[in-house]
Amino acid sequence: MAIAALRTDDARFRALPDWPYAPHGIETLPGREGLRLVYVDEGPRDASTTFLCLHGQPSWSYLYRRMIPVFLSSGARVVAPDLFGFGRSDKPVDEAVYTFDFHRETLIRFVEALDLNNITLVVQDWGGILGLTLPLAFPHRIARLIVMNTTLAVGAEPSEGVMAWRAYVARTPDLPAGALMKRSTPHLTEAEMAAYDAPFPDATYKAGVRRFPQLVPIAQDDPGAAISREAATWWKTDFRGRSFMAIGMMDPVLGPPVMHALRRTIAGCPEPMVIPDGGHFVQEWGDPIAKAALAAFA
Repeated sequence: MAIAALRTDDARFRALPDWPYAPHGIETLPGREGLRLVYVDEGPRDASTTFLCLHGQPSWSYLYRRMIPVFLSSGARVVAPDLFGFGRSDKPVDEAVYTFDFHRETLIRFVEALDLNNITLVVQDWGGILGLTLPLAFPHRIARLIVMNTTLAVGAEPSEGVMAWRAYVARTPDLPAGALMKRSTPHLTEAEMAAYDAPFPDATYKAGVRRFPQLVPIAQDDPGAAISREAATWWKTDFRGRSFMAIGMMDPVLGPPVMHALRRTIAGCPEPMVIPDGGHFVQEWGDPIAKAALAAFA
């Protein structure tokens, strides 16, 4: 049975600052037929490296606009999907659709549909909570990692910051995405704030925004916790690639303590790059991060 969803009018995405990238859409992912997943796909299709950039909540691939040009300058391919419920992608109206497994399987099927290989996984927030589990599905596709302000949600006791965020979103059904991004990133312009609001004409489009914080596995038997524990083992014992970590130090939810714990889980992860004034959405400081990552990998 088809999944009922809303589709944001493309007119809301016109003339976004620093966003010249054409949208691509796919509506044939197995089990999601008819739902349009929209993504950026730039650079040579036969490039030796593909940067797969995964966003979190309540953002979309626009969050990577300061990093994508740097990655492209290296001759790489860059792919940045909008998760269902976010950005230009379709937005299921039933909050029950939004589950850890639904989103993880979507990403797996997306990578397989595009047959992406030699992936540099670029993750933050839910992009990491989901994305760091992807190697269990296809370890041969993952070559390198750039990781920022995220975690593997293994079902451990949550921090006060995580619980405060869940509570805030639960009592804010029409969460103002642009204003939230501005609070974490003071240097955002009004036009950039509007770009983060663009996917959501009104609260009916925000089922995913409302649901995501409640999906974080905070108990051992929560959906996603077991696969996250398996992924933690893989990163610690089986990962043989290069990694780069950047930490937005002003993040109250997934900041330095969480990131240093994650670093101990990733085999060979070097000392992180520290962004002293960086907030949770540290990609907004992304140009120097991307350049430092490329230099480290070189």
